[in-house]
Amino acid sequence: MGGAGILLFLLAWAGAGVAWSPPKGKCPPRCSCSKENTLCEGSPELPESFSTTLLSLSLVRMGVSRLKAGSFLKMPSLHLLLFTSNTFSVIEGDAFIGLSYLQYLFIEDNKIGSISKNALRGLRSLTHLSLANNHLEALPRFLFRGLETLTHVDLRGNPFQCDCRVLWLLQWMPTVNASVGTGACAGPPAVAQLQLNHLDPKKFKCRATELSWLQTVGESALSVESFSYQGEPHMVLAQPFAGRCLILVWDYSLQRFRPEEELSAPSVVSCKPLVLGPRLFILAARLWGGSQLWSRSSPDLRLTPVQVLAPQRLLRPNDAELLWLDGQPCFVVADASKAGSTTLLCRDGPGFYPRQSLHAWHRDTDAEALELDGRPHLLLASASQRPVLFHWISGRFERRTDIPEAEDVYATKHFQAGGDVFLCLTRYIGDSMVMRWDGSMFRLLQQLPSRGSHVFQPLLIARDQLAILGSDFAFSQVFRFESEKGILEPLQELGPPALVAPRAFAQVTVAGRRFLFAACFKGPTQIYQHHELDLSA
Repeated sequence: MGGAGILLFLLAWAGAGVAWSPPKGKCPPRCSCSKENTLCEGSPELPESFSTTLLSLSLVRMGVSRLKAGSFLKMPSLHLLLFTSNTFSVIEGDAFIGLSYLQYLFIEDNKIGSISKNALRGLRSLTHLSLANNHLEALPRFLFRGLETLTHVDLRGNPFQCDCRVLWLLQWMPTVNASVGTGACAGPPAVAQLQLNHLDPKKFKCRATELSWLQTVGESALSVESFSYQGEPHMVLAQPFAGRCLILVWDYSLQRFRPEEELSAPSVVSCKPLVLGPRLFILAARLWGGSQLWSRSSPDLRLTPVQVLAPQRLLRPNDAELLWLDGQPCFVVADASKAGSTTLLCRDGPGFYPRQSLHAWHRDTDAEALELDGRPHLLLASASQRPVLFHWISGRFERRTDIPEAEDVYATKHFQAGGDVFLCLTRYIGDSMVMRWDGSMFRLLQQLPSRGSHVFQPLLIARDQLAILGSDFAFSQVFRFESEKGILEPLQELGPPALVAPRAFAQVTVAGRRFLFAACFKGPTQIYQHHELDLSA
């Protein structure tokens, strides 16, 4: 409502059988008063001495700089309150507290740049609200909370910045039975001059992700895995210099992770857990002394070594993975020695025994189990050739294809998004790669600079598909998969503290909180907490 409209509204209000004559009592300076209506112009302060039966108050060109809490407590009978052409720029919380009968509130053509989210609290009878023609770039969320009787809202003429700060307003408007005039956006440039109510809330990207440091676990580690046992989340670290597999649990009283049990495993490179009902297995892949299988038959017992695994085949294990084949659990252990061979071990009775030797003489550095076209597949990376993809046919793995343009790949990890299968390929120096399965082959999608990388780990944390590219010489980089673009976009660096030669990442959720573990070869394991930030708040 413009100045002329306000004047007509006031004349109509005043002319409804009410004569403009001096009221009983004192009329404040620079005010024109009747029994039920008052208009004040040019007063340096907010007038207070009014009739207790005052229904309408108009304040024009006042000298106050802000509307403070409780400014109108002495006027509880007001039905209409108007501000126009004033210089105040701030409206504090509870500025209109006590005006439970107020129906019309017009705050127009002023210089308001800031309004508290609680400024309108208590206006339970308000039907008409106008904040038109001010300097508001955004409105605080919950500003209209409790205003159930609103029928008309005018926000036009404000330089709204139509970024995440207006998202809540766009989501609120369709939920109320009020006519809302919003006007055009003043920025950002991409949406300047567009009508605010024409914007699509679904196109706003107002959720941010942050990983903040929480805890350090002493001793270096080469691998980290999460598993759930008896309904409780657990983590297991392969710590070669400490010579152990270290199992961690969450301490609910201290609000941090603490050791639960450790397994003696000198020169261990991977500790792979498997839970079968009450039984827990840990495969400890070791460089020297033979790889071992540890087992716990019930929760009240400790883990004990039960088997030495394929001592003639596993000469220098570098990685171990768990997979299920024909309904049975199996481990595949990648062997990096020239004389050894990557070996598939499947459960047979009480232990796990060799089922198949794969890729002999190729010095495999990594194994990755995945499903393609509804069938189990295995991808092996090695120091001597491009990664090779095997598929499970008639009870054994057969070579299917290799990955073109993928020389010097140290490790591979996969993730799924939007029905597609993607592959993260780690290269120590050069460019690590992201590829997508096209139904017959993995095709190059994206390249990311690698500076001393041994791990490029995808992780699904809450709603975020992340991928972390580790570095021995710089900060490790966290990327987030953007489904609309179909690529990974930079999110943040991990640190401080900086990760020293990271080798593996894993995530775990405990009591509604999400954590990221970073196992480092030349420094302690670092634990981060995952936070979701609402930028529209």
